[in-house]
Amino acid sequence: MRSIPTGSSFSRLDDPRAELRFSFEGRAMVAREGDTLAAALLAGGAGFFRATPVSASPRAPWCMMGVCFDCLVEVDGVASRQACLIEVREGMRVRRQHGAKAL
Repeated sequence: MRSIPTGSSFSRLDDPRAELRFSFEGRAMVAREGDTLAAALLAGGAGFFRATPVSASPRAPWCMMGVCFDCLVEVDGVASRQACLIEVREGMRVRRQHGAKAL
């Protein structure tokens, strides 16, 4: 699998909303109340979100509105969740999804 830089080109504006803490791949992350998981992960420099089932190509959010499915992650043990459609909750555990969801 090829490497994708983890540095973020996204940054937050000054924001008075409350901070929420969650983890991605075991790493502590911070979001703002009302953020989608995809936005919080991008702002936190998460890099790729999933690997495709056939070629293991890395993928990250593309459409940010639930159409493309490139932002699939595992949230609190549940696979194939669209990060762009999920609002961050305090304490959620998020992992990259590698390949297809096990049936």
